[in-house]
Amino acid sequence: MAAQAIPNSFPYVRQEFTGVLGQMWELVKAPLIVPLLRLAVYVCLAMALMLFCERVYMGIVIILVKLFWKKPDKRYNWEPLEEDLEGGSSNFPVVLVQIPMYNEKEVYKISIGAACGLSWPADRLVIQVLDDSTDPIIKEMVEVECQRWASKGINIVYQIRETRGGYKAGALKEGLKRSYVKHCEYVAIFDADFRPEPDYLKRAIPFLVNNPDIALVQARWRFVNADECLLTRMQEMSLDYHFTVEQEVGSATHAFFGFNGTAGVWRIAAINEAGGWKDRTTVEDMDLAVRSSLRGWKFVYLGDLQVKSELPSTFKAFRFQQHRWSCGPANLFRKMVMEIVRNKKVRFWKKVYVIYSFFFVRKIIAHMVTFFFYCVVLPITIWVPEVHVPIWGAIYIPSIITILNSVGTPRSVHLLFYWILFENVMSLHRTKATFIGLLETGRANEWVVTEKLGDALKNKDKEKGSAKSIFRRPKFKIGDRIHLLELGFAAFLFTSGVYDLFYGKNHYYVYLFLQTITFTITGFGYIGTIVPS
Repeated sequence: MAAQAIPNSFPYVRQEFTGVLGQMWELVKAPLIVPLLRLAVYVCLAMALMLFCERVYMGIVIILVKLFWKKPDKRYNWEPLEEDLEGGSSNFPVVLVQIPMYNEKEVYKISIGAACGLSWPADRLVIQVLDDSTDPIIKEMVEVECQRWASKGINIVYQIRETRGGYKAGALKEGLKRSYVKHCEYVAIFDADFRPEPDYLKRAIPFLVNNPDIALVQARWRFVNADECLLTRMQEMSLDYHFTVEQEVGSATHAFFGFNGTAGVWRIAAINEAGGWKDRTTVEDMDLAVRSSLRGWKFVYLGDLQVKSELPSTFKAFRFQQHRWSCGPANLFRKMVMEIVRNKKVRFWKKVYVIYSFFFVRKIIAHMVTFFFYCVVLPITIWVPEVHVPIWGAIYIPSIITILNSVGTPRSVHLLFYWILFENVMSLHRTKATFIGLLETGRANEWVVTEKLGDALKNKDKEKGSAKSIFRRPKFKIGDRIHLLELGFAAFLFTSGVYDLFYGKNHYYVYLFLQTITFTITGFGYIGTIVPS
């Protein structure tokens, strides 16, 4: 009899347990959960307004720049360099071209060939291949390629070092120490997947020659594989806004922007005056740019000078890249904010621009508000109806920000909504990396070289002779393809969406279900395999 009564008592025990949980929830909700959630909403709304004002300001300025500002060659002294009939090429400055490499099997020939094809007097050009490769076969291949170009009369040097200390910054710093570099006035830097056009130096160098206060000339990136998959299209949209708006505005208004690490030409004297390359963060390029700017040097961005490059086409490579690009600026901000405040060589408004706009809003707030507001706080308010999110914060502001972000890539405007969903997913990793950088913990100094495929994938498709499919079939590695963090958020958002569908009042479930799909796609690693229409 007792044995029969026990199973019958389970529903009552379950019901009583559920009732206890409900009472505990109601007990803590009013005095604790509701006030904390309201505070979170207010903080997120404040951050959203900061980002909104920043985007509107940038939009207004870029319109004024395009309509009324003079182009760089009119704002600064610019005259083409030409060979003298008597002196020959002596009026051309000696330029060093640095190509840092690390196991770049697929792209080393492309980058070396592009550098050797630059239209510049051969006796005034030094090409330096800084090879940190750990694979002896690849090192031999790169060295042989350098020897092949040297046999054609190109002044190219294959340079290696014993350790990878300082990673890219260490390689660039070591390269500038070589004795044959002492007579070089300028240094052009190209990552291994970058392919400058032959006239690159002839268009960029005159700015430095004719304007002694300019330290850096930065070119725009163009992407040869933007149409490869949906992942590369999403990246193109984000980076095109960066180059079309952010870099252009910084150059036109404050003669300052973050060096992109490649496709730029530096005045070597400015590098030395700023203290040279430093490896204290994973954004050595931004570090050098800020230090140079604080010493009064000016930067010029040339939007019409474009250099072909490659976007990461695997989600794994993209995540590592985004970690470095988010963690590094936050860590640099931690290290330099007081140095910027105390600086006396630059004007007050430039300090405000660098600290507030360049660092705080774009490198910190932009990631955090996207993640916390739209992926955490907004879904939680569905479970706590006492907390209200105004419609202007939930819908109007993000819609306007999205429209303003679309100006960089008009051809992808039909992908805009999905781009926002994807950016929300990536904000999870960027926010985590930002906190790691601010607190300088864990992976703060992690450096993983972005994988580059060059023409390998294109050649493979040609060999197969197969038609372009909606889904490619990458090699399946469960560690690379299954991302539990994304899948966990997908489950949370789906549950919140279901609850909102049946009990909610604001109809957030439409957004939540779409965001769930995006988190699920990335969680299973398929974002890099979908080919966009």
